[in-house]
Amino acid sequence: MSTALLPGRVIAAVPPADRAVSGVTSAGVFIGRSIRHTLRNTEALIMAIVLPIMLMLLFTYVFGGAIDSGGDYVNYVVPGIILLCAGFGSSSTAVDVADDMTNGIVDRFRTMPLRSSGVITGHVVASLLRNLFATGVVIGVALLVGFRPTGNALQWIGAIGMIALFILAITWLYAALGLAARTPAAASGYGFALLFLPYLSSAFVPTDTMPTWLQWIADNQPITPVIETIRGLLFDTAIGDRAWWAVGWCLAIIVGSYIWAAILFRSKAGRR
Repeated sequence: MSTALLPGRVIAAVPPADRAVSGVTSAGVFIGRSIRHTLRNTEALIMAIVLPIMLMLLFTYVFGGAIDSGGDYVNYVVPGIILLCAGFGSSSTAVDVADDMTNGIVDRFRTMPLRSSGVITGHVVASLLRNLFATGVVIGVALLVGFRPTGNALQWIGAIGMIALFILAITWLYAALGLAARTPAAASGYGFALLFLPYLSSAFVPTDTMPTWLQWIADNQPITPVIETIRGLLFDTAIGDRAWWAVGWCLAIIVGSYIWAAILFRSKAGRR
């Protein structure tokens, strides 16, 4: 590292670009940073787990008897609760990204031999790991209250893969929203609005019970094919072309959100 001499003191200069570490190393540093923040912020992790569990218990024991008097409603509602859990957990990514972009820490990262854009990747990967853990806890509680999937091991792997892909997609979308927001409070508001999407899907009731105009919206929004794919895999029922739609929606959201996030980051934090 070169130095600049001033009367009475020595100031270290910013490392030259050719000394910068690789993108993989930078991403690893920022992933570790975000994971440490997650472990320290236990309240947010607990809420990301407890709130979906409370909703599952509410729909199962309070509304379930009215919706399905046969007592099998828990089997229907759990796939939707899983995605709701993913949404709640991922929404904090928007706030975390907005906070980093407004508190000056990214400018500090740019003075280091790191690729500062890796800070977004760090938030996304840490959120994916955090939400997979929360999803596992929710599924465990669901099994205790009567959730009885019939899918085989291969179908379970497929369902978990679909859940992970959805979490990755929604997390990248929240990261882009965090970059677009001017303040963490605004990012929180944007994230809260997206949490209503599962309610306008087949998460809690079949779409054919909805009014015609609302049924069209529910059938053609991204979350419904994801839920139906997970439900079909867990209960060994026909999926049809829903799996292709689910994967296609998730990949489209990931690509679109990544490009949007990259453009926003360059415009706000420079090109490194």
